[in-house]
Amino acid sequence: MFKNSLVILAAAGLISIAPFAMAQDSQSNSQQSPAAQERGGRHHGQEDPAQRTAELTKKLKLTSDQQTKVQDALQSEHSQMESVHQDSSLSREDRHSKMMEIRKSTDAQIRGLLDTDQQKKWDEMQAKREQWMQNRRGGPPEGGSGQPSAPPQQ
Repeated sequence: MFKNSLVILAAAGLISIAPFAMAQDSQSNSQQSPAAQERGGRHHGQEDPAQRTAELTKKLKLTSDQQTKVQDALQSEHSQMESVHQDSSLSREDRHSKMMEIRKSTDAQIRGLLDTDQQKKWDEMQAKREQWMQNRRGGPPEGGSGQPSAPPQQ
């Protein structure tokens, strides 16, 4: 009898706690930035290579050949970033530095696949992204106003 009462009391306790846990989880999801929510809640800024290729295709009017090569580059970047992100032997600064190197390499690789008009648009997109990143870090970009801006629309 005593065991049954304990089991019922424990079950009732779990049932009464569940709504609070679910509310807290949904509250933490709602506090994520819209960009993080669009990426499925991933915190380290990595977007799905196929989705990013689709966005770039739309904005840069990529050919099917370019789409394949861009997606390959983004998939490689994604894999490398995941490896660096999971490497617990790296300091935070080293991890950030390696990720920046990977990003720069991928950006250069993608730029090399583009024609002159696409490169101009790409450069504009990259400049907007850099400005947004500078503003996010709290420091004004060199020669900039230091006013926060919306995330870049890449």
